[in-house]
Amino acid sequence: MPFPRIASRLRPLSALAIVPFLAGCGELVVLDPAGDIARQQGDLIVISTLLMLLIIIPVMALTIFFAWRYRAANKEATYKPDWDHSTQLELVIWAAPLLIIICLGAITWVATHLLDPYRPLARTDVDKPVVAEVKPLDVNVVALDWKWLFIYPEQGIATVNELAVPVDRPVRFRISASSVMNSFYIPAMAGQIYAMPAMETKLHGVMNEPGDFMGFSANYSGAGFSNMRFAVKSLDDAAFDKWIAQAKGAGGTLDRAAYLQLERPSEKEPVRRFATVEPGLFDLVVNLCVEPGKMCMHDMMAADARGGMGLAGIHNVRDLAYDKFAARGTAAVRPVRYVASTCTTPMASPAQLPINPVDHQPLTGQGLSRPGDAPHGTSLALFDNRGPVSRPAF
Repeated sequence: MPFPRIASRLRPLSALAIVPFLAGCGELVVLDPAGDIARQQGDLIVISTLLMLLIIIPVMALTIFFAWRYRAANKEATYKPDWDHSTQLELVIWAAPLLIIICLGAITWVATHLLDPYRPLARTDVDKPVVAEVKPLDVNVVALDWKWLFIYPEQGIATVNELAVPVDRPVRFRISASSVMNSFYIPAMAGQIYAMPAMETKLHGVMNEPGDFMGFSANYSGAGFSNMRFAVKSLDDAAFDKWIAQAKGAGGTLDRAAYLQLERPSEKEPVRRFATVEPGLFDLVVNLCVEPGKMCMHDMMAADARGGMGLAGIHNVRDLAYDKFAARGTAAVRPVRYVASTCTTPMASPAQLPINPVDHQPLTGQGLSRPGDAPHGTSLALFDNRGPVSRPAF
């Protein structure tokens, strides 16, 4: 019998052992999910629990048995105060846990690779492999303060605090955040994965049953964290197409200006839908350059990879303020404090640039000064977009 089927049949036994400790917690969605990935993760919990119970139950039973068998009042029990070793007992004590640990390690190693959130789905359900003709549904996810934004690039729509997916179709998530770290989690669909600003994580999942479910942030992120939940709708193909049509008929455009308004901190945000989305908005969010005139991180890294902008691009250097002074969305946009894009800022002429030669020698010594540099603590003249300024030397 295949391993997944064995796990599925053993799940009720593990649930019976766990239920008494979870009384009053509502539905056990983790052990009875609606998606294949979450179901495999639930099987991993079941198998791990049963393997550990193979040791825990005998140890607990033997503890009670020995306490009763060798009580002081039992004069028939063997009394050996000088006994200190038994080869047979040592083999049992060490071999049984070792075998359990080997089994747990093997199962964990296999499951870690098979259930890798970055790994595309090989199946949508037991005995239902993914065929080449099936295209995954792409959904871009942004964790905001304190709400969730979902962008459907193929359909050209976006929603707030509402996610809809078709049944038995793989879903490919690209996940990021605007401010602080959150954790994207739909217990009925797949495991949780972090949503982090200036980074992109991926998650693959599928829903096998229609219905209404719940998703939330599993990582504390501030005052509105407890209400950072969103509705998850698992729909058949016809209902999903109808939902897309309703979103397109809702009106509204999610462009840069609308996003900058949306990312401002708010709590208990109602479900909202946008009929159109500015192309590439999610990539702008990941690269921290939604604000007009702000250089994208990938452009900055590309310039650094080529050796930096040098003197010819020094006029682009301004004070970096990538979320240094306040949470995103809480302060007015001040483009002058950002690094301007090399694609949008006019190049300065050579006559406007400083003529001081660039010293390529490595920094050495305390304070990382070079031979011949100004004494530590004096001022160096730097050049920014407003002209020469005096700042303390390092």
